[in-house]
Amino acid sequence: MTIRLAIPEDAEAVAAMLSRLAQETGDGARFASTPDTIRAHGFGPDALFDTLIAETRGRPDGVAVCVRHFSTTRGQPGVYVQDLWILPAARGGGLGAALLAAVADHARTGWGARYLALTTHGHNKRARAFYARFGFIAHPDDVPMTLDGAAFDALGTRAESAA
Repeated sequence: MTIRLAIPEDAEAVAAMLSRLAQETGDGARFASTPDTIRAHGFGPDALFDTLIAETRGRPDGVAVCVRHFSTTRGQPGVYVQDLWILPAARGGGLGAALLAAVADHARTGWGARYLALTTHGHNKRARAFYARFGFIAHPDDVPMTLDGAAFDALGTRAESAA
């Protein structure tokens, strides 16, 4: 097994793995990433995210997508794992742990990260148990919230009209 940073030529494999993750978590109908969006936003000097790929004998068996993060409470940089997925046949063999460790190392050496944050789907008990083994805890006061679509657009319009 090897873990490496993805390159633009990996965009098809990355999109396929993320699509499988979306299907497994019930987000398949909302999933909109394509190889083109992965290539456009995940590579180059203005990349919005980093992707690590776990391979076994040259075959992609897992993926981790992460972004730089900063906690004003901690006063430190960190890393946010947006997505972590392992091929079902490869689960239970340490690949997920190896990917998490690789993300932590990448962020620690890349920008001095001092913590790792992520969110799991509430219904995904197996993922919560996996992360708990490493010491991840859910903060009961933290409730992830999202603004997107028309509401996001309206907020931008609202800010413009207030100016």
